[in-house]
Amino acid sequence: MTISIGDKIPAGELMEMTSSGPAKVSTADVFAGKKVALFAVPGAFTPTCSAKHLPGFVENLDALKSKGVDEVICLSVNDPFVMAAWGKAQEAGQVRMMADPDAALTKAMNVEFDASGAGLGVRSRRYSMLVDDGTVSQLNLEETGGFEVSDANTLLGQL
Repeated sequence: MTISIGDKIPAGELMEMTSSGPAKVSTADVFAGKKVALFAVPGAFTPTCSAKHLPGFVENLDALKSKGVDEVICLSVNDPFVMAAWGKAQEAGQVRMMADPDAALTKAMNVEFDASGAGLGVRSRRYSMLVDDGTVSQLNLEETGGFEVSDANTLLGQL
């Protein structure tokens, strides 16, 4: 069943680049005791993700934080090296770039889709959500290929 408002983020591990290299981070550590704006993209460096989705959250970072968001996280089924390079290329600044390399969290939330036909393998559907202390309080899940409801302005309007 697809993750829904009121559900807890599943236990698992994500990865991110640190000054000493790639590091695993538990979802408990990522979400516990914080209000997090999480958005997921089908892939780093892809057209809509690079032109609209990530830039919208970068531009609205201060506005989200002024509404009580502690952290903004971009998630993709990529490796942490790619996510770090994409964040740098996009000047993502304070947006935390996190990887779900084997799609384990994406699959646990049932938000994956198979893009093998395009040579991309399993990917995450595009979404944004607000997570309060590990519990989903807002969810904006796109149909595969869409970019209608998961933008930063929509999530900002829900705060």
